[in-house]
Amino acid sequence: MLPETVDTLIIGGGSAGAALAGLLAERSDQSVLLAEAGPDYGPLAIGSWPPEMLDARHISTTHDWGYHSGDLLPGRRVLYERARIIGGCSAHNGCSAVWGIRADYDGWAALGNPGWTTDEVLPFLAAADRRLRVRRYRDEEVPPLQRTAYEAALAAGYPPSANINDVDEDIGASLCPVNNHAGIRWNAAFGYLDPARHRPNLTVAGDCLADRLVIERGRVLGAELIRGGTRHRVAASRTILAAGAYGSPAILLRSGVGEPAALQRIGIRPAHPLAGVGRNLQDHPYLPVRFEGSDALHRATDEFAARLWCPEELLIVKARSNQAGRTFDLHLLPEGGRNADNREEWRWSFAATSVEPRSRGRLAIASADPEAMPIIEHRHLSDPEGIDLATLVDGVEQIRAILAAPPLKPLAGRETDPIGADRASIARWVRDHVLHYWHPAGSCAMGPSADAGAVVDARGRIHGLEGGYVADASIMPVVTRANTNVPAVMIAERIASWMV
Repeated sequence: MLPETVDTLIIGGGSAGAALAGLLAERSDQSVLLAEAGPDYGPLAIGSWPPEMLDARHISTTHDWGYHSGDLLPGRRVLYERARIIGGCSAHNGCSAVWGIRADYDGWAALGNPGWTTDEVLPFLAAADRRLRVRRYRDEEVPPLQRTAYEAALAAGYPPSANINDVDEDIGASLCPVNNHAGIRWNAAFGYLDPARHRPNLTVAGDCLADRLVIERGRVLGAELIRGGTRHRVAASRTILAAGAYGSPAILLRSGVGEPAALQRIGIRPAHPLAGVGRNLQDHPYLPVRFEGSDALHRATDEFAARLWCPEELLIVKARSNQAGRTFDLHLLPEGGRNADNREEWRWSFAATSVEPRSRGRLAIASADPEAMPIIEHRHLSDPEGIDLATLVDGVEQIRAILAAPPLKPLAGRETDPIGADRASIARWVRDHVLHYWHPAGSCAMGPSADAGAVVDARGRIHGLEGGYVADASIMPVVTRANTNVPAVMIAERIASWMV
Protein backbone atom coordinates (compact mmCIF):
# COMPACT_ATOMS: atom_id res chain seq x y z
CA MET A 1 0.00 0.00 0.00
CA LEU A 2 1.10 3.53 -0.71
CA PRO A 3 1.09 5.95 2.20
CA GLU A 4 -1.51 8.69 1.94
CA THR A 5 0.78 11.36 3.36
CA VAL A 6 4.57 11.74 3.45
CA ASP A 7 7.04 14.46 4.21
CA THR A 8 8.85 14.07 0.87
CA LEU A 9 7.54 12.47 -2.31
CA ILE A 10 10.16 11.81 -5.01
CA ILE A 11 8.85 10.95 -8.47
CA GLY A 12 11.33 8.95 -10.52
CA GLY A 13 13.77 6.37 -9.15
CA GLY A 14 16.57 6.85 -11.66
CA SER A 15 20.13 8.05 -11.15
CA ALA A 16 19.13 11.25 -9.36
CA GLY A 17 15.89 10.12 -7.74
CA ALA A 18 17.33 6.97 -6.18
CA ALA A 19 20.29 8.94 -4.86
CA LEU A 20 18.13 11.70 -3.43
CA ALA A 21 15.73 9.29 -1.74
CA GLY A 22 18.54 7.34 -0.09
CA LEU A 23 20.32 10.46 1.10
CA LEU A 24 17.22 12.11 2.56
CA ALA A 25 16.17 8.91 4.32
CA GLU A 26 19.65 8.42 5.80
CA ARG A 27 20.17 11.99 6.93
CA SER A 28 16.80 12.78 8.49
CA ASP A 29 13.76 11.23 10.13
CA GLN A 30 11.38 12.61 7.50
CA SER A 31 9.22 10.08 5.69
CA VAL A 32 10.29 9.58 2.07
CA LEU A 33 8.29 7.88 -0.68
CA LEU A 34 10.14 7.11 -3.91
CA ALA A 35 7.74 6.36 -6.76
CA GLU A 36 9.25 4.64 -9.82
CA ALA A 37 7.25 3.82 -12.97
CA GLY A 38 9.31 0.68 -13.63
CA PRO A 39 9.84 -2.36 -11.45
CA ASP A 40 11.80 -2.39 -8.21
CA TYR A 41 13.77 -5.62 -7.95
CA GLY A 42 14.75 -4.93 -4.37
CA PRO A 43 18.27 -4.93 -2.94
CA LEU A 44 20.99 -6.62 -4.94
CA ALA A 45 21.60 -9.12 -2.14
CA ILE A 46 18.27 -10.93 -2.58
CA GLY A 47 19.23 -11.99 -6.11
CA SER A 48 16.11 -10.98 -8.05
CA TRP A 49 17.69 -8.57 -10.52
CA PRO A 50 17.58 -9.61 -14.22
CA PRO A 51 21.06 -10.72 -15.32
CA GLU A 52 21.17 -8.38 -18.32
CA MET A 53 20.71 -5.36 -16.03
CA LEU A 54 23.71 -6.40 -13.96
CA ASP A 55 26.07 -7.32 -16.81
CA ALA A 56 28.40 -4.36 -17.27
CA ARG A 57 29.59 -5.59 -20.66
CA HIS A 58 26.46 -4.71 -22.59
CA ILE A 59 23.89 -1.93 -22.65
CA SER A 60 20.50 -3.53 -22.07
CA THR A 61 17.20 -2.20 -23.40
CA THR A 62 14.85 -4.74 -21.81
CA HIS A 63 13.44 -2.09 -19.45
CA ASP A 64 12.93 0.82 -21.81
CA TRP A 65 10.28 3.54 -22.05
CA GLY A 66 10.10 3.12 -25.83
CA TYR A 67 10.67 6.78 -26.68
CA HIS A 68 11.56 7.67 -30.27
CA SER A 69 11.60 10.55 -32.73
CA GLY A 70 8.21 9.73 -34.24
CA ASP A 71 7.63 11.49 -37.56
CA LEU A 72 9.96 14.38 -36.78
CA LEU A 73 12.92 12.98 -38.76
CA PRO A 74 11.86 12.31 -42.36
CA GLY A 75 12.74 8.86 -43.61
CA ARG A 76 13.98 7.44 -40.31
CA ARG A 77 13.08 6.87 -36.69
CA VAL A 78 15.65 7.35 -33.92
CA LEU A 79 15.22 5.59 -30.60
CA TYR A 80 15.67 7.67 -27.46
CA GLU A 81 16.33 4.88 -24.96
CA ARG A 82 15.56 5.63 -21.29
CA ALA A 83 15.43 2.97 -18.60
CA ARG A 84 12.11 2.26 -16.87
CA ILE A 85 13.41 0.52 -13.76
CA ILE A 86 14.62 1.41 -10.30
CA GLY A 87 18.08 2.90 -10.75
CA GLY A 88 17.04 4.39 -14.08
CA CYS A 89 19.67 4.85 -16.72
CA SER A 90 22.43 4.00 -14.25
CA ALA A 91 21.02 0.46 -14.50
CA HIS A 92 21.51 0.12 -18.26
CA ASN A 93 24.25 2.54 -19.29
CA GLY A 94 27.75 1.99 -20.65
CA CYS A 95 29.30 2.60 -17.19
CA SER A 96 31.45 5.58 -18.23
CA ALA A 97 31.82 7.68 -15.06
CA VAL A 98 32.83 11.09 -16.42
CA TRP A 99 32.56 14.41 -14.60
CA GLY A 100 32.99 17.22 -17.09
CA ILE A 101 35.26 20.23 -16.63
CA ARG A 102 35.53 23.50 -14.76
CA ALA A 103 33.91 25.47 -17.59
CA ASP A 104 30.74 23.40 -17.21
CA TYR A 105 29.94 24.10 -13.58
CA ASP A 106 31.46 27.56 -13.38
CA GLY A 107 29.31 28.28 -16.43
CA TRP A 108 26.17 27.20 -14.55
CA ALA A 109 27.05 29.52 -11.68
CA ALA A 110 27.76 32.39 -14.07
CA LEU A 111 24.21 32.08 -15.40
CA GLY A 112 22.89 33.06 -11.97
CA ASN A 113 22.99 29.76 -10.09
CA PRO A 114 24.92 30.19 -6.84
CA GLY A 115 26.23 27.04 -5.23
CA TRP A 116 27.18 25.31 -8.49
CA THR A 117 30.76 26.39 -9.13
CA THR A 118 33.24 23.61 -9.81
CA ASP A 119 34.93 23.99 -6.44
CA GLU A 120 31.54 23.73 -4.72
CA VAL A 121 30.38 20.60 -6.60
CA LEU A 122 33.67 18.67 -6.62
CA PRO A 123 32.98 17.07 -3.20
CA PHE A 124 29.61 15.86 -4.47
CA LEU A 125 31.09 14.42 -7.67
CA ALA A 126 33.58 12.53 -5.54
CA ALA A 127 30.77 11.34 -3.26
CA ALA A 128 28.84 10.06 -6.28
CA ASP A 129 31.92 8.14 -7.43
CA ARG A 130 32.25 6.48 -4.03
CA ARG A 131 28.61 5.43 -3.89
CA LEU A 132 28.70 4.08 -7.46
CA ARG A 133 31.94 2.20 -6.70
CA VAL A 134 33.68 3.87 -9.60
CA ARG A 135 37.03 2.34 -10.44
CA ARG A 136 39.59 2.18 -13.23
CA TYR A 137 40.15 -0.94 -15.27
CA ARG A 138 43.34 -2.83 -14.72
CA ASP A 139 45.66 -2.98 -17.72
CA GLU A 140 44.82 -6.61 -18.43
CA GLU A 141 41.09 -5.73 -18.59
CA VAL A 142 41.45 -3.42 -21.61
CA PRO A 143 40.10 -5.09 -24.80
CA PRO A 144 42.15 -5.13 -28.02
CA LEU A 145 40.16 -2.42 -29.82
CA GLN A 146 40.34 0.12 -27.00
CA ARG A 147 43.98 -0.64 -26.26
CA THR A 148 45.02 -0.21 -29.89
CA ALA A 149 42.78 2.84 -30.39
CA TYR A 150 44.45 4.49 -27.39
CA GLU A 151 47.87 3.85 -28.89
CA ALA A 152 46.65 5.18 -32.24
CA ALA A 153 45.28 8.34 -30.64
CA LEU A 154 48.68 9.02 -29.09
CA ALA A 155 50.35 8.34 -32.46
CA ALA A 156 47.93 10.81 -34.07
CA GLY A 157 49.07 13.54 -31.68
CA TYR A 158 46.63 13.49 -28.77
CA PRO A 159 48.36 13.67 -25.39
CA PRO A 160 47.80 10.91 -22.84
CA SER A 161 45.48 11.81 -19.99
CA ALA A 162 46.20 10.39 -16.57
CA ASN A 163 42.69 11.31 -15.41
CA ILE A 164 39.82 12.16 -17.72
CA ASN A 165 38.11 13.73 -14.71
CA ASP A 166 40.79 16.35 -14.24
CA VAL A 167 38.45 19.35 -14.42
CA ASP A 168 41.27 21.62 -15.63
CA GLU A 169 42.43 19.38 -18.45
CA ASP A 170 41.73 20.36 -22.05
CA ILE A 171 42.45 17.60 -24.56
CA GLY A 172 43.75 14.07 -24.09
CA ALA A 173 43.10 10.36 -24.52
CA SER A 174 42.08 8.37 -21.48
CA LEU A 175 40.55 5.08 -20.47
CA CYS A 176 37.39 5.92 -18.53
CA PRO A 177 36.69 5.27 -14.90
CA VAL A 178 33.59 3.09 -14.65
CA ASN A 179 30.74 2.24 -12.26
CA ASN A 180 31.59 -1.43 -12.71
CA HIS A 181 32.14 -3.48 -9.58
CA ALA A 182 33.31 -7.05 -10.21
CA GLY A 183 31.52 -7.05 -13.57
CA ILE A 184 28.27 -5.68 -12.10
CA ARG A 185 26.92 -2.35 -13.32
CA TRP A 186 26.76 -0.63 -9.95
CA ASN A 187 23.70 1.56 -10.30
CA ALA A 188 22.27 4.29 -8.10
CA ALA A 189 19.79 1.91 -6.49
CA PHE A 190 22.66 -0.26 -5.23
CA GLY A 191 24.74 2.72 -4.14
CA TYR A 192 22.06 4.82 -2.45
CA LEU A 193 18.86 2.85 -1.84
CA ASP A 194 20.24 -0.47 -0.64
CA PRO A 195 22.04 1.10 2.36
CA ALA A 196 18.78 2.83 3.37
CA ARG A 197 16.12 0.23 2.56
CA HIS A 198 16.02 -1.00 6.15
CA ARG A 199 15.02 2.42 7.43
CA PRO A 200 11.34 2.74 8.41
CA ASN A 201 11.14 6.26 6.96
CA LEU A 202 11.85 5.09 3.37
CA THR A 203 9.25 3.52 1.09
CA VAL A 204 10.23 2.45 -2.44
CA ALA A 205 7.25 1.89 -4.73
CA GLY A 206 7.95 0.24 -8.06
CA ASP A 207 5.46 0.02 -10.95
CA CYS A 208 4.07 3.34 -9.75
CA LEU A 209 3.39 5.78 -12.59
CA ALA A 210 3.10 9.49 -11.87
CA ASP A 211 0.17 11.14 -13.59
CA ARG A 212 0.33 14.72 -12.38
CA LEU A 213 1.14 17.02 -9.51
CA VAL A 214 -1.65 18.26 -7.27
CA ILE A 215 -1.50 22.05 -7.32
CA GLU A 216 -3.70 24.45 -5.36
CA ARG A 217 -3.26 28.18 -4.78
CA GLY A 218 0.35 28.30 -5.87
CA ARG A 219 1.50 25.26 -3.96
CA VAL A 220 2.32 21.66 -4.88
CA LEU A 221 0.43 19.48 -2.40
CA GLY A 222 1.57 16.09 -3.68
CA ALA A 223 0.79 13.99 -6.74
CA GLU A 224 -1.61 11.55 -8.29
CA LEU A 225 0.01 8.16 -8.87
CA ILE A 226 -1.24 5.08 -10.70
CA ARG A 227 -0.33 1.65 -9.38
CA GLY A 228 -1.90 -1.65 -10.31
CA GLY A 229 -4.60 0.18 -12.25
CA THR A 230 -5.64 2.15 -9.16
CA ARG A 231 -5.23 5.89 -8.81
CA HIS A 232 -3.73 7.15 -5.55
CA ARG A 233 -3.40 10.71 -4.30
CA VAL A 234 -0.37 11.12 -2.06
CA ALA A 235 -0.08 14.32 -0.06
CA ALA A 236 3.43 15.62 0.61
CA SER A 237 5.03 18.62 2.24
CA ARG A 238 7.67 18.50 -0.49
CA THR A 239 7.29 16.94 -3.95
CA ILE A 240 10.39 16.43 -6.07
CA LEU A 241 10.40 15.50 -9.73
CA ALA A 242 13.37 13.34 -10.69
CA ALA A 243 11.92 11.67 -13.78
CA GLY A 244 14.66 12.82 -16.13
CA ALA A 245 14.92 15.25 -19.01
CA TYR A 246 11.96 13.64 -20.77
CA GLY A 247 9.81 12.62 -17.80
CA SER A 248 10.03 15.65 -15.51
CA PRO A 249 8.83 18.25 -18.04
CA ALA A 250 6.11 15.86 -19.27
CA ILE A 251 4.73 15.52 -15.73
CA LEU A 252 4.80 19.28 -15.26
CA LEU A 253 2.94 19.81 -18.53
CA ARG A 254 0.29 17.21 -17.61
CA SER A 255 -0.09 19.09 -14.32
CA GLY A 256 -0.90 22.32 -16.13
CA VAL A 257 2.53 23.88 -15.59
CA GLY A 258 3.81 25.38 -18.82
CA GLU A 259 2.81 27.81 -21.53
CA PRO A 260 -0.96 28.29 -20.99
CA ALA A 261 -2.07 28.58 -24.62
CA ALA A 262 -0.19 25.42 -25.61
CA LEU A 263 -1.75 23.51 -22.70
CA GLN A 264 -5.26 24.67 -23.56
CA ARG A 265 -4.85 23.47 -27.15
CA ILE A 266 -4.51 19.89 -25.90
CA GLY A 267 -7.27 20.15 -23.33
CA ILE A 268 -5.20 20.70 -20.18
CA ARG A 269 -6.31 23.39 -17.77
CA PRO A 270 -3.40 25.71 -16.98
CA ALA A 271 -2.46 25.68 -13.31
CA HIS A 272 0.71 27.76 -13.34
CA PRO A 273 2.30 29.69 -16.24
CA LEU A 274 5.92 28.65 -16.77
CA ALA A 275 6.94 28.97 -20.39
CA GLY A 276 10.35 27.33 -19.98
CA VAL A 277 8.98 23.84 -19.28
CA GLY A 278 10.20 21.52 -22.04
CA ARG A 279 12.31 24.19 -23.68
CA ASN A 280 16.13 24.19 -23.80
CA LEU A 281 16.28 20.43 -24.43
CA GLN A 282 19.85 19.37 -25.21
CA ASP A 283 21.79 16.23 -26.02
CA HIS A 284 25.19 15.69 -27.58
CA PRO A 285 24.85 15.01 -31.33
CA TYR A 286 26.64 11.79 -32.20
CA LEU A 287 27.87 10.28 -35.47
CA PRO A 288 29.45 6.79 -35.68
CA VAL A 289 32.08 5.97 -38.30
CA ARG A 290 31.66 2.22 -38.81
CA PHE A 291 34.46 -0.05 -39.97
CA GLU A 292 34.59 -3.75 -40.79
CA GLY A 293 37.40 -4.85 -38.49
CA SER A 294 40.13 -7.17 -39.67
CA ASP A 295 40.24 -10.92 -39.06
CA ALA A 296 43.03 -10.21 -36.60
CA LEU A 297 40.80 -7.86 -34.58
CA HIS A 298 37.98 -10.41 -34.57
CA ARG A 299 40.29 -13.20 -33.40
CA ALA A 300 41.98 -11.08 -30.76
CA THR A 301 38.64 -9.93 -29.37
CA ASP A 302 37.19 -13.43 -29.38
CA GLU A 303 40.21 -14.64 -27.43
CA PHE A 304 39.93 -11.74 -25.00
CA ALA A 305 36.18 -12.22 -24.47
CA ALA A 306 36.68 -15.95 -23.85
CA ARG A 307 38.76 -15.28 -20.73
CA LEU A 308 37.48 -11.85 -19.61
CA TRP A 309 34.27 -9.92 -19.93
CA CYS A 310 34.59 -7.40 -22.77
CA PRO A 311 33.01 -3.94 -22.38
CA GLU A 312 31.63 -2.11 -25.42
CA GLU A 313 32.92 1.28 -24.26
CA LEU A 314 36.06 2.37 -22.45
CA LEU A 315 38.23 4.94 -24.27
CA ILE A 316 37.38 8.63 -24.69
CA VAL A 317 39.51 11.09 -26.64
CA LYS A 318 38.82 14.69 -25.65
CA ALA A 319 39.49 16.69 -28.82
CA ARG A 320 39.17 20.18 -30.21
CA SER A 321 37.35 20.86 -33.45
CA ASN A 322 38.24 23.82 -35.62
CA GLN A 323 35.14 25.49 -34.16
CA ALA A 324 36.21 25.09 -30.53
CA GLY A 325 36.41 28.00 -28.17
CA ARG A 326 38.46 27.94 -25.00
CA THR A 327 38.34 24.20 -24.39
CA PHE A 328 37.62 20.86 -26.07
CA ASP A 329 34.28 20.30 -27.78
CA LEU A 330 34.49 16.69 -29.01
CA HIS A 331 34.41 13.20 -27.60
CA LEU A 332 35.87 10.61 -29.95
CA LEU A 333 35.21 7.07 -28.79
CA PRO A 334 35.74 3.60 -30.25
CA GLU A 335 33.02 1.04 -29.62
CA GLY A 336 32.97 -2.70 -30.16
CA GLY A 337 30.22 -5.11 -29.29
CA ARG A 338 28.30 -8.17 -30.35
CA ASN A 339 25.68 -7.79 -33.05
CA ALA A 340 22.19 -8.02 -31.62
CA ASP A 341 21.01 -10.38 -34.37
CA ASN A 342 24.12 -12.59 -34.33
CA ARG A 343 26.00 -12.73 -31.06
CA GLU A 344 28.89 -14.54 -32.74
CA GLU A 345 29.70 -11.46 -34.82
CA TRP A 346 31.32 -8.23 -33.72
CA ARG A 347 30.36 -4.70 -34.76
CA TRP A 348 32.85 -1.85 -34.73
CA SER A 349 32.62 1.92 -34.85
CA PHE A 350 34.49 5.07 -33.86
CA ALA A 351 32.07 7.84 -32.95
CA ALA A 352 32.35 11.61 -32.92
CA THR A 353 30.08 13.54 -30.61
CA SER A 354 29.87 17.27 -30.04
CA VAL A 355 29.90 17.86 -26.30
CA GLU A 356 29.36 21.62 -26.59
CA PRO A 357 26.20 21.71 -28.72
CA ARG A 358 24.69 25.05 -29.69
CA SER A 359 21.38 23.64 -30.92
CA ARG A 360 18.39 23.53 -28.61
CA GLY A 361 15.27 21.39 -28.84
CA ARG A 362 12.04 20.99 -26.95
CA LEU A 363 9.80 18.44 -25.29
CA ALA A 364 6.03 18.70 -25.56
CA ILE A 365 3.02 16.46 -24.95
CA ALA A 366 0.06 15.73 -27.21
CA SER A 367 -2.37 14.67 -24.48
CA ALA A 368 -2.81 14.28 -20.74
CA ASP A 369 -2.37 10.49 -20.94
CA PRO A 370 0.57 9.57 -18.66
CA GLU A 371 1.38 6.53 -20.82
CA ALA A 372 1.46 8.54 -24.06
CA MET A 373 4.90 9.15 -25.49
CA PRO A 374 6.00 12.79 -25.30
CA ILE A 375 6.99 14.70 -28.40
CA ILE A 376 10.80 14.77 -28.30
CA GLU A 377 12.34 17.19 -30.76
CA HIS A 378 16.08 17.46 -30.28
CA ARG A 379 16.70 19.67 -33.34
CA HIS A 380 20.29 18.54 -33.64
CA LEU A 381 22.43 20.67 -36.00
CA SER A 382 19.84 23.46 -36.03
CA ASP A 383 22.05 26.27 -34.73
CA PRO A 384 21.94 29.15 -37.24
CA GLU A 385 25.73 29.39 -37.55
CA GLY A 386 26.10 25.71 -38.46
CA ILE A 387 28.74 25.19 -35.78
CA ASP A 388 27.36 21.85 -34.56
CA LEU A 389 27.47 20.42 -38.09
CA ALA A 390 30.99 21.69 -38.72
CA THR A 391 32.12 20.29 -35.37
CA LEU A 392 30.96 16.79 -36.27
CA VAL A 393 32.56 17.02 -39.73
CA ASP A 394 35.82 17.91 -37.98
CA GLY A 395 35.27 14.97 -35.67
CA VAL A 396 34.88 12.53 -38.57
CA GLU A 397 38.12 13.82 -40.09
CA GLN A 398 39.93 13.41 -36.78
CA ILE A 399 38.59 9.87 -36.38
CA ARG A 400 39.89 8.99 -39.82
CA ALA A 401 43.33 10.24 -38.79
CA ILE A 402 43.26 7.96 -35.74
CA LEU A 403 42.03 5.00 -37.80
CA ALA A 404 44.89 5.59 -40.23
CA ALA A 405 47.55 5.69 -37.50
CA PRO A 406 49.88 2.66 -37.70
CA PRO A 407 48.81 0.93 -34.48
CA LEU A 408 45.14 0.79 -35.54
CA LYS A 409 45.13 0.80 -39.34
CA PRO A 410 45.91 -2.92 -39.86
CA LEU A 411 43.25 -3.93 -37.33
CA ALA A 412 40.45 -1.57 -38.33
CA GLY A 413 39.96 -2.44 -41.97
CA ARG A 414 37.89 -0.32 -44.29
CA GLU A 415 34.96 1.94 -43.45
CA THR A 416 31.60 0.35 -44.17
CA ASP A 417 29.37 3.43 -44.58
CA PRO A 418 29.50 5.60 -47.75
CA ILE A 419 30.29 8.78 -45.85
CA GLY A 420 32.41 10.33 -48.59
CA ALA A 421 35.83 11.94 -48.56
CA ASP A 422 35.32 15.71 -48.94
CA ARG A 423 33.77 17.92 -46.27
CA ALA A 424 30.58 18.54 -48.25
CA SER A 425 29.94 14.79 -48.56
CA ILE A 426 30.70 14.23 -44.89
CA ALA A 427 28.33 17.07 -43.97
CA ARG A 428 25.50 15.53 -46.00
CA TRP A 429 26.04 12.17 -44.28
CA VAL A 430 26.10 13.81 -40.85
CA ARG A 431 22.83 15.67 -41.50
CA ASP A 432 21.09 12.49 -42.62
CA HIS A 433 22.46 10.15 -39.95
CA VAL A 434 23.13 12.20 -36.81
CA LEU A 435 22.13 10.40 -33.62
CA HIS A 436 22.37 11.30 -29.95
CA TYR A 437 24.79 10.41 -27.16
CA TRP A 438 22.03 9.30 -24.70
CA HIS A 439 22.55 12.41 -22.56
CA PRO A 440 19.31 14.45 -22.60
CA ALA A 441 19.35 17.47 -20.31
CA GLY A 442 18.17 21.02 -19.85
CA SER A 443 14.39 20.75 -20.29
CA CYS A 444 13.63 22.23 -16.82
CA ALA A 445 16.63 24.53 -16.69
CA MET A 446 17.67 26.26 -13.49
CA GLY A 447 18.16 30.01 -13.43
CA PRO A 448 17.23 33.08 -11.44
CA SER A 449 14.15 34.09 -13.40
CA ALA A 450 11.16 32.36 -14.95
CA ASP A 451 10.85 35.34 -17.28
CA ALA A 452 14.22 34.34 -18.79
CA GLY A 453 13.03 30.77 -19.39
CA ALA A 454 14.16 29.08 -16.19
CA VAL A 455 11.91 26.46 -14.58
CA VAL A 456 13.64 26.10 -11.21
CA ASP A 457 15.95 28.22 -9.11
CA ALA A 458 19.48 27.25 -8.11
CA ARG A 459 18.17 24.96 -5.35
CA GLY A 460 15.76 23.09 -7.60
CA ARG A 461 12.62 24.95 -6.41
CA ILE A 462 10.02 25.40 -9.14
CA HIS A 463 9.59 29.10 -9.82
CA GLY A 464 6.32 30.31 -8.36
CA LEU A 465 5.20 26.99 -6.83
CA GLU A 466 5.81 26.38 -3.15
CA GLY A 467 6.65 22.81 -2.22
CA GLY A 468 7.62 21.76 -5.75
CA TYR A 469 11.13 20.83 -6.90
CA VAL A 470 13.00 19.28 -9.81
CA ALA A 471 16.29 17.46 -9.17
CA ASP A 472 17.74 15.63 -12.16
CA ALA A 473 19.62 16.29 -15.41
CA SER A 474 16.72 18.36 -16.71
CA ILE A 475 17.81 21.28 -14.50
CA MET A 476 21.20 21.60 -16.20
CA PRO A 477 21.10 24.99 -17.94
CA VAL A 478 23.82 23.71 -20.27
CA VAL A 479 24.66 20.04 -20.70
CA THR A 480 28.05 19.01 -19.34
CA ARG A 481 30.96 18.16 -21.65
CA ALA A 482 30.68 14.64 -20.29
CA ASN A 483 28.47 11.60 -19.96
CA THR A 484 25.69 12.79 -17.70
CA ASN A 485 25.16 9.91 -15.26
CA VAL A 486 27.62 10.99 -12.56
CA PRO A 487 26.69 14.69 -12.95
CA ALA A 488 23.00 13.72 -12.49
CA VAL A 489 23.85 11.90 -9.27
CA MET A 490 25.92 14.90 -8.22
CA ILE A 491 22.81 17.08 -8.69
CA ALA A 492 20.99 14.88 -6.19
CA GLU A 493 23.92 15.08 -3.77
CA ARG A 494 24.06 18.87 -4.10
CA ILE A 495 20.32 19.41 -3.62
CA ALA A 496 20.16 16.91 -0.76
CA SER A 497 22.80 18.97 1.05
CA TRP A 498 20.37 21.89 1.07
CA MET A 499 17.35 19.87 2.16
CA VAL A 500 18.70 18.39 5.39
